Amino acid sequence: MYLYGASGHAKVVLDILNANGITVKAIVDDDPELSALCGVPVVHDAKGLSPMIISIGNCVNRRTIAEKLHCEFGSAIHPSAVISPSATLGEGTVVMAGAVINAETKVGCHCIINTKASIDHECVIEDYCHIAPGCTISGAVHIGEGTWIGVGATIIHGIKVGRNCFIGAGSVIVNDIPDNSKAYGVPCRVVGTVDE
Repeated sequence: MYLYGASGHAKVVLDILNANGITVKAIVDDDPELSALCGVPVVHDAKGLSPMIISIGNCVNRRTIAEKLHCEFGSAIHPSAVISPSATLGEGTVVMAGAVINAETKVGCHCIINTKASIDHECVIEDYCHIAPGCTISGAVHIGEGTWIGVGATIIHGIKVGRNCFIGAGSVIVNDIPDNSKAYGVPCRVVGTVDE
């Protein structure tokens, strides 16, 4: 396995892969000053390296890199995560320690389901989303592509959060959120737009 991005997020992905007995041969990064991360060699060219996990937390950057790479993508699931047999996960997705993904939930490609996030039944999490640590997402929630749900946010049943949104930490979402919104609060309110 190979990682793209010598970041703090990469350190967590390394831990997950190590816990599963999977060796990371190298990490690709654009910084020419980096030569290793956590004892793993850092290289500066992804050509011919596969399978790859993009180990970058930023949703926009993860999408940009995924679209330029031409390789097979792997996934990483922490052994302590609880995932329903009827749930599906797309390629490149990472599921952190203590996360729960319940029945018939669909998680897209290159998503991050972070530490102790809870996603209930029949949710749809589109590609390139980041569900931050401690989030609680009730059943039948739909989260659009490239959206970041901040630490400890809660989303009630049946809500739709649009594409490319940024939801602030600790928010409680009780109404639908339109595409490209920056929103936070209890209850969560749209306070602006996210620049693409």
